[in-house]
Amino acid sequence: MTRKQRKLRVLVLMHKDLIPPDNLEDLSDQRKAELKTEYDVLAALRKLGHEAVPIGLADELGELRQQITDWKPHVAFNLLEEFHAVATYDQHVVGYLELMKQPYTGCNPRGMLLSQDKVLSKKILTYHRILTPHFAVVPRNRKFRPLRKLKYPLFVKSATEDASLGISQASVVSNEEKLQERIEFIHEQTQSDALVEEYIEGRELYVGVMGNQRVVTYPVWELSIENVPDGSPLIATRKVKWDPQYQEKLGVKTGPARDLPPGMEERIAHVCRRIYRVLEMSGYARIDMRLSQDGRLYVLEANANPNLSRGEDFADTAKKAGVNYETLLSRIVQLGMAYHAAWRDQP
Repeated sequence: MTRKQRKLRVLVLMHKDLIPPDNLEDLSDQRKAELKTEYDVLAALRKLGHEAVPIGLADELGELRQQITDWKPHVAFNLLEEFHAVATYDQHVVGYLELMKQPYTGCNPRGMLLSQDKVLSKKILTYHRILTPHFAVVPRNRKFRPLRKLKYPLFVKSATEDASLGISQASVVSNEEKLQERIEFIHEQTQSDALVEEYIEGRELYVGVMGNQRVVTYPVWELSIENVPDGSPLIATRKVKWDPQYQEKLGVKTGPARDLPPGMEERIAHVCRRIYRVLEMSGYARIDMRLSQDGRLYVLEANANPNLSRGEDFADTAKKAGVNYETLLSRIVQLGMAYHAAWRDQP
């Protein structure tokens, strides 16, 4: 049996409330949706012949340490999206895995820190002359001041939260009064600083990226909304991403980007590989971009460890490239086991 085919002990990290049962049939549709990623990953790893064991984490690491020490997993498959109910604390759990000299899947702690901090990542991208919308940060507990250097319309979101938390049609504002209202909303609802960007009218594109030293990209994916109300911006609000009934009502679809200008797909792939490298990412990621009406390519975000559900964008774009779901997870496992963390250099 080859190394790629051998049975592995895989410890699957997830929130303690998201450990799925062996069968989802008797659950409500809402609960099925909540558990889908964790269920899909566990089922696929077991189908591949691995011994995949879930571990639920929320605010304690003692059980994780015990599992690593006693069971000695070959790899930890990281599905965590928060720790201590803080979205950016998942990077510290990955840092703990490195301290334990435990191989893991997905992005390394440094890449997670740089990419999850939307403000810092935009500063880095700007330094490297990678185009991103002009922006400003409005910290919590600071008196509102007009943003004279930015041009309306503006897009307001959390500087740290992901999964479209706090994003709705009201996130795009066209005057100072609405801007102040939305900034205050973000401060109160997300308990984070507000990131204000110039809104870029255009096509919303997603690109899956994988690799450690050698980086590959998957086909360009596009968000389309057939029934956008007149005058409303095309943005991936929380309801657009997570509400099936709303998706059906508006005709929300994602799929291969069609009719791109000549050479654009190659250009997009090149830019995404650059982003992945300058943010020091590893494992896998999804890059969100806007292609403006005048053909300019703007980077919106780099998302470490994106949704791995079967049938979601990352898995579907891999499938378009000829990589089925089980093979995709196998590659993620292999990248995790091959990642050269600093502890590997120690005697």
